[in-house]
Amino acid sequence: MKIMRLGDNGKEQPAVLTSSEDGAEQYFSLLPLTLDVDGAFLAAGGLGRVRAALDAGTLPILAEAAALRVGAPLVRPGAVVGIGMNYAAHAAESGSAPPEIPVVFLKPTNTVTGPYDPAPVPPHSSKYDWEVELGIVIGREASYLRSVDEAVDCIAGYVTANDFSEREYQIPGAAGQWTKGKTLPGSTPLGPWLVPASAVDGANLPLRSWVNGDPRQDSSTAQLIFDAPTLVHHCSQYMRLEPGDVILTGTPEGVALSGRFPYLQPGDVVEVEVEGLGRQRQELFRA
Repeated sequence: MKIMRLGDNGKEQPAVLTSSEDGAEQYFSLLPLTLDVDGAFLAAGGLGRVRAALDAGTLPILAEAAALRVGAPLVRPGAVVGIGMNYAAHAAESGSAPPEIPVVFLKPTNTVTGPYDPAPVPPHSSKYDWEVELGIVIGREASYLRSVDEAVDCIAGYVTANDFSEREYQIPGAAGQWTKGKTLPGSTPLGPWLVPASAVDGANLPLRSWVNGDPRQDSSTAQLIFDAPTLVHHCSQYMRLEPGDVILTGTPEGVALSGRFPYLQPGDVVEVEVEGLGRQRQELFRA
């Protein structure tokens, strides 16, 4: 069961993509259940209602869905929380020791875009970088959670994410700040799908990236320093997470910051994938 939003930017409609045992795919409209995939829908048990409606055969087929643009699989979140250096090998290639507690930063929610939308390179950027990440979608309010076990129940599902980053803006130096390097327009593609947490093992998902077809990152969420429930619990001690919010769990080694690969240029094509959560493709252009 793959939750999607299909249609032109700002006019997306909610849908679900299913696959039969023989691999045949079919799209169904979720309009009988909700006008959109947002925090209220998730908090009200929306994913369970989708499953029940599919089992009952009450959802209408969405004709010509495959020809529609794919948007981010949920409405613009109330918050996008980033986690830095959450893979030991990426921390090492960044010149840092693995963190002892999660490194947390915030991204503006207007950075969220669809998984296949063209991606703008900032006008004066020279060190634009890619980051494949597992995204956590919050399904119920999380504030001052008492345990990691309690945090598990707050995870609605997972998405593929790409956290584009401008390293010259981000890394300390000439006024470099993480916020400046992580908040650029179009820098947070999400999707193509939101997959319920009950349907995937978020602690053991391969994730990969490619630039112009050449492999870059190849790792697994099993290598996360702080896993998804730990991150939800930790963040809840410092902020109120609300349904529909997204936590980006960090990226593995293999980015341009390592010095092993060139930074991105207009015309490059970036692909990122988290197994079971779908593959993105962004063609870059100069903003």
